[in-house]
Amino acid sequence: MASITFKNNPVTLLGNEVKVGDQAPNFTVLANDMSEVTLNDTKGSVRVISVVPSIDTGVCDAQTRRFNEEASNLGDVKILTISVDLPFAQKRWCAAAGIENVQTLSDHRDLSFGEAYGVHIQELRLLARAIFVIDSSDKVTYVEYVSEATNHPDYEAAIEAAKEAK
Repeated sequence: MASITFKNNPVTLLGNEVKVGDQAPNFTVLANDMSEVTLNDTKGSVRVISVVPSIDTGVCDAQTRRFNEEASNLGDVKILTISVDLPFAQKRWCAAAGIENVQTLSDHRDLSFGEAYGVHIQELRLLARAIFVIDSSDKVTYVEYVSEATNHPDYEAAIEAAKEAK
């Protein structure tokens, strides 16, 4: 499993670590309207999955805004931001932040995504910061488990991987 810290304290990640070359595991999360969304719902598209502990915190806010800005340069790539924040909170935050190019999804109900991708932080019931790029045939082409959850991911590497996956 990936080894990460949260505010410099080691934490335990639950679930299965995903690696480049793996078939992307399916999952079920909730959209802002409480409807279920699965990986299969975006089948046939390149996807960037941006995972954040809580969308309404500094680095998570910046990460989501950055991918929202980059979306226009990526064309038909779908960008999903997943956290355990409630769908209502995500919807409110997106409206206030003017986020229109990223779909925010909640893993609050059963941590389906967190377990499938090995980002469920046991001690906090949050998701670890990570980026996954999945190509149109559901192959994982890029993975970053950010070693310190309060740090930014490597945006440029993830964006380049999304372009290459097209």
